[in-house]
Amino acid sequence: MLTYIVRRLVTAVLILFGASFVVYQLTALSGDPLEDLRGSNAPNRDQLIQQRIDLLDLDTPAPLRYFGWLAGAAKCLVPFAATCDLGQSIQGEPVATALVRAMGNTITLVTAATFLAIVIGVSLGIITALRQYSGLDYGVTFMSFLFFSLPIFWLAVLLKEFGAIGFNNFLADPQISGSTILVVAIASGLIWSLFASRPWARKGIAFVLGAVVAAALLFVLGAVDWFSTPGLGPVVLLVTGVGAAFGIVLLTAGLRNRKALLSALIMVALGLVAYYVVNPFLNGATVWLIVGLAIATVLVGLAVGYVMGGYDRGQSMRAAASTGLLMGLLIVVDRFMVTWPSYVDNPRIRGRPIATVGAETPGLDGGFWINGLDTFTHLLLPTLALLLASLAGYSRYSRASMLEIMNMDYIRTARAKGLSERTVIMRHAFRNALIPLATLVAFDIGALIGGAIITEQVFAFAGMGQLFVQALQRVDPDPIMGFFLVAGILALVFNLLADIVYSFLDPRVRVKA
Repeated sequence: MLTYIVRRLVTAVLILFGASFVVYQLTALSGDPLEDLRGSNAPNRDQLIQQRIDLLDLDTPAPLRYFGWLAGAAKCLVPFAATCDLGQSIQGEPVATALVRAMGNTITLVTAATFLAIVIGVSLGIITALRQYSGLDYGVTFMSFLFFSLPIFWLAVLLKEFGAIGFNNFLADPQISGSTILVVAIASGLIWSLFASRPWARKGIAFVLGAVVAAALLFVLGAVDWFSTPGLGPVVLLVTGVGAAFGIVLLTAGLRNRKALLSALIMVALGLVAYYVVNPFLNGATVWLIVGLAIATVLVGLAVGYVMGGYDRGQSMRAAASTGLLMGLLIVVDRFMVTWPSYVDNPRIRGRPIATVGAETPGLDGGFWINGLDTFTHLLLPTLALLLASLAGYSRYSRASMLEIMNMDYIRTARAKGLSERTVIMRHAFRNALIPLATLVAFDIGALIGGAIITEQVFAFAGMGQLFVQALQRVDPDPIMGFFLVAGILALVFNLLADIVYSFLDPRVRVKA
């Protein structure tokens, strides 16, 4: 394995060297970096032209200039030396500085979108494979390809119109009309009926329950003015936590493992206690405090699962730790909700919290919770746009992979041995179904970190994609090369990781030197 990795890294370096040389020459031939100055009427035009020539070293031929750039880029490999030199942009800003800022914004943008797309897409693909040719299968397929076929810029405009402008107008007077409740209730009933299995009587019951629950929920939320002063509270935390505990145990251990279920329910009770104990300490919260509390929660969950024991301590420990982490997440979400009215009333927000452009509100300084909400509201729409566009690929690939696996001989053998359907699916089929997805996930992550160009343009998000487009428009070679270097390295690294993940997902796969 080590020899294979070293060989792949050497090959990657050679590929990057050759590709970067070609890209640099193409960039140099694509236009004139002095074009805007040549048409200028400024009295010091000649001085400005000479300054830019000196700044970009335009007197040197492009092939030789590339090796000067390469020498500066090689300094980035020296750890802790702080000598990384990727050149300067036309404005005189170091490219390394611009890349760090753009990468930070892009990673913030694509992390949530990629994670949600993978989790939701793979889950929908697995479920539709298990319910092949059902109404749910057809419905998910239709919606997936609908969002996949929509142009991303048009989808982004729709989100701006209805997700930002429309919702901000609603928040000014959050009254839910009867017609809105009726439409949402019917939509909720249809979704519930899709998930219900036949016969039609069962689907009808699911439709009625879904419609009634949605209508009642909207009526209660409107009556208590929840949209103006949102929050979860201990009752919702308890109900959600208990439901999550049963769901997590069902997937990871099976409800027959009473020790695992009891461990998870104990973590729900501890989470409810923590809701009152930890809240005062969250007033001055920081990122590291939240991370520390999350780590402590996982350790407590592992300890509870270990003490409870059972015939499989590992299952109890995983169920307790997962449930505890989810309860902690709910507490943090509740605190953000409690801070929501203060954020909306902030003079910088002016009662319109859902942002349509930018990565942050200029001049806003309200501490961890206010700034966290500001980041969330700016990321909401572009994240939704990327999520909806990515769902089709993950759901279709996972569905096809799961269908292929479910027809394998070893799946029939597992069922013939008397294993439960949960064990067959989660332990035997699911893991092997993930193998073809490893390449898709690795490629998408590398590509998205390289910049969601159209999404960033529509939402004026200063990330890698916008940095690349602006550099192309100005014929600015150094930022283009910086973008290419980051995108190329990420593509090669994530493809290498995909190959390594194969061997962990399937022990039969072995990488030989």
